[in-house]
Amino acid sequence: MSLLVVTSPHAHGPMSTSSVMRTVLLATLPGIAVLTYYFGAGVIINVLFGGLIALACETLALRLRRQAIKPFLTDYSALVTSTLLCVALPPYAPWWLLVIGVSFSILIAKHLYGGLGYNPFNPAMVGYVVLLISFPLQMSTWAAPLGVGETVPGFMEALRACFNPSSFDGLTMATPLDLIRQNKGMMLTDLYASNPQFGAFQGVGWAGANLAFLIGGLFLLYKRIFTWHAPLAMLLTLSLCAVMFYDEGSSASGGSPLFHLFSGATMFGAFFILTDPVSSAVSNRGRLIFGAIIGLLVYTIRVRGNYPDAVAFAVLIANFAAPFIDNYTQPKVYGYRKGPKA
Repeated sequence: MSLLVVTSPHAHGPMSTSSVMRTVLLATLPGIAVLTYYFGAGVIINVLFGGLIALACETLALRLRRQAIKPFLTDYSALVTSTLLCVALPPYAPWWLLVIGVSFSILIAKHLYGGLGYNPFNPAMVGYVVLLISFPLQMSTWAAPLGVGETVPGFMEALRACFNPSSFDGLTMATPLDLIRQNKGMMLTDLYASNPQFGAFQGVGWAGANLAFLIGGLFLLYKRIFTWHAPLAMLLTLSLCAVMFYDEGSSASGGSPLFHLFSGATMFGAFFILTDPVSSAVSNRGRLIFGAIIGLLVYTIRVRGNYPDAVAFAVLIANFAAPFIDNYTQPKVYGYRKGPKA
């Protein structure tokens, strides 16, 4: 008797890999739109150029592996990986940064392990961490958002910044998370008042982007692309850590719960990164533990580590732990009942 052996990601009913990936891409549109509004057309340039690189790398990898090209190109998985990576990059990153990041994500983090369904780590976050460690200056050069700068660069300026970086002379500054991490002696209220990129409790533009990704994530939950367990566990754990260590805004404070929930890549990570069905835990109880680990790591690295937005590092560390979590959280076999001890 021959058995059908399949691997993740699994889909039920009318869903397929391509339909799931298309839905994920659709859910990123509100966040991309808000980021574009606040930071300019560089966000769209990143996504479009990164998508072309991803398709080229996917084609190359499939040819080298002697696999059919069309079925894998039309499942949109390469575009999802590149979109998730490019959304997380600074809006006016040079072209070579995009090439290195997307190529590493597709060729190394995805195809070196066997392609879709076999990667033990989230490919987009692997590419992001490689860039962050290798090119910290370029990865920390964020443009001033609308409301801090008078205007944001237009489409042609964004093209010049991407393909001729030396010609770009836009206003850049540290992100709010980085300012909190570097703060040594100011009360948070004074820090907020002295830095125009802070709103009432978060960075200008960042709260709107997080809200937009939250809306996209709720849409994915409505479509049953993933379950609520991992995102909710991450957000609750992050909030709990922020509540426990928030001291009403002294210089040693890591920021309020609202600041952590609506700054950086919190909602983007909760709903679009750690919900990867391949590299996360598989059981509902395992997903709760997986999400809680990520929430704890995000807060710890943000407040005590050297990298202000720790979602990528937290997800990759949790990816390491996912098989261990699965081993101890698998549900009992139907009909199994523990017998009396001998």
